Amino acid sequence: MSTQAKPEYVEEELTEEAICTYLTAHPDFFERNPKPLAKLRIPHEIGGTVSLVERQVSMLRQKELKLERQLRDLIQVARDNDLLAAKIHELAMHLLAADGLNATVAAVEEAMRSGFDADQAVLILFGNPDNFDDVDAGRFFRAIQRDDEALQPFATFLKGSGPRCGQVRDSQRNFLFRADAEDIGSVALVPLGSKASIGFLAIGSVDAKRFHPGMSIDFLTRVGDLISGALNRY
Repeated sequence: MSTQAKPEYVEEELTEEAICTYLTAHPDFFERNPKPLAKLRIPHEIGGTVSLVERQVSMLRQKELKLERQLRDLIQVARDNDLLAAKIHELAMHLLAADGLNATVAAVEEAMRSGFDADQAVLILFGNPDNFDDVDAGRFFRAIQRDDEALQPFATFLKGSGPRCGQVRDSQRNFLFRADAEDIGSVALVPLGSKASIGFLAIGSVDAKRFHPGMSIDFLTRVGDLISGALNRY
């Protein structure tokens, strides 16, 4: 009678990946098997070795610090949003109290100067300049026909649907801020009305990073809506 030899047992190779996979799937392994834990050592970045427990504590502390920074950032964002909401509310109250176009323009200028800390601001309204003779707002206010050649550098913006933020072309900056153009590092352009049908508001900052394309424009949109609604009364 012949006998068939049993296949020799071959131990499956235990890879580092397999170990990592197992430990990840069984995070309580060292709770159930504490003896290997005492013998484990992990190299430290600045030399020497630390125990696994020490390494875990260090990692947890780093994670805690990261979460604390994220929490501080969120709190600061919330505070900034509260401050902006208060400024927008104050602007709305002043616009409601304004009696006439001259008072409305003055309320917007005051809000830009003291409420929103604008280094420079210009309110552009479309129409015959002769119809705005009673508006006395100095360099802040300017009336111009929408088809005026001077507005050609703003053609793309005027066809858009929302505020634009960032650095502008020299021709745009010179038109808006004139003698102060060289001091302006970044600009926010806020359309008034659908596709800037009424005009637009330009807010300039000496800080090149104050207004940038990646920033949230929600508050600028709300400011534009408020000013547009107030101007539509006249």
